Amino acid sequence: MSTSRYAVIVGLVLGYVAAFGGFGRFVLVGVFAAVAWGIGLVLEGKLDVGSLLGRSSDRR
Repeated sequence: MSTSRYAVIVGLVLGYVAAFGGFGRFVLVGVFAAVAWGIGLVLEGKLDVGSLLGRSSDRR
């Protein structure tokens, strides 16, 4: 699936939670979505955790 389709699915889930769960649950789902997005970037290799922590991935 393309990125835009994933974004639509996330938007639908967040909208559903906002409509029926209240603001607190909306924020909680948003936080979990952001964490899952970050994990997905790490697993795809698009985000280097070592560089964020100050360690280089280059071995010299």
